[in-house]
Amino acid sequence: MTVLVFLDPAHDDGRIVDASQPQLLATDLGATRGDGIFESLLAVDGSPRKEQAHLTRLASSAAALDLPVPDAEAWSRAIRTGLREFAAAEPERRDAVVKLIATRGAEGAGRATAWVQVAPVPASTIEQRRTGLRVLFLERGYDSTVAQRAPWLLLGAKTLSYAVNMAAIRYAKAHGADDVIFTSSDGKVLEGPTSTVLLAHDRDGRKTLLTPQLESGILAGTSQSALFTAAKEQGWELGYGPLEPHDLLDADAVWLISSIRLLAPVLSLDGQDLRSSAALTAELTDLVDRFV
Repeated sequence: MTVLVFLDPAHDDGRIVDASQPQLLATDLGATRGDGIFESLLAVDGSPRKEQAHLTRLASSAAALDLPVPDAEAWSRAIRTGLREFAAAEPERRDAVVKLIATRGAEGAGRATAWVQVAPVPASTIEQRRTGLRVLFLERGYDSTVAQRAPWLLLGAKTLSYAVNMAAIRYAKAHGADDVIFTSSDGKVLEGPTSTVLLAHDRDGRKTLLTPQLESGILAGTSQSALFTAAKEQGWELGYGPLEPHDLLDADAVWLISSIRLLAPVLSLDGQDLRSSAALTAELTDLVDRFV
């Protein structure tokens, strides 16, 4: 079951359409050029998680692309319309993936196309939370300072141009892994194709949680940010890169975190087994469940 709700000025709460029928024009620049933005958030029991954080990041991505999009209140109304429709069709499902998508619209039309999509969380995504991930390091092809020198590359925006990210995941699966952590050409750890990197140290009674620095040209992770806030309140120390591959190999535990998959332990990097901690994973998973 997939629900589509288009943001339409003639329909305050959004316009529900049939997801089994064509809805997007072939000339839409989102389809022909990948010219658009999106967000993915988790909803539990009909309630969207971190909605404001995702709407804020959506607005930031729109500004980076100079893309006029509906305001946050219009998105919120459409989200609730989609979740009500989904709950009516799938009352037994607690979790749902909510995607917010905006494109530059049909070529020459001069207005954006925007919609909300609500669908079940894939079973494979839920399984990876439990079983963990085998990960490869892959070079992204940029150095860690390029985002500051070349903002037109849109490295900090969540755009529809995910072909490279999906190709990286396919490459990983073809080589016996589940996911990827990108590195810069100058040897810094960046992010996963759809996730943020976390690592922890638990030594001498001090627990430290670290993530790569945003200045390296990565997407600001809404789940990582919320987890850091919760962890700090629980006495964790926090750190932000720069990180290098050896930092992950030396850590007491490594995870990938995202809004849909949530916290997934990294079991190995480039075939080398990593240290892991069931206790740390359980503690952070509890914080994710409660605050993320």
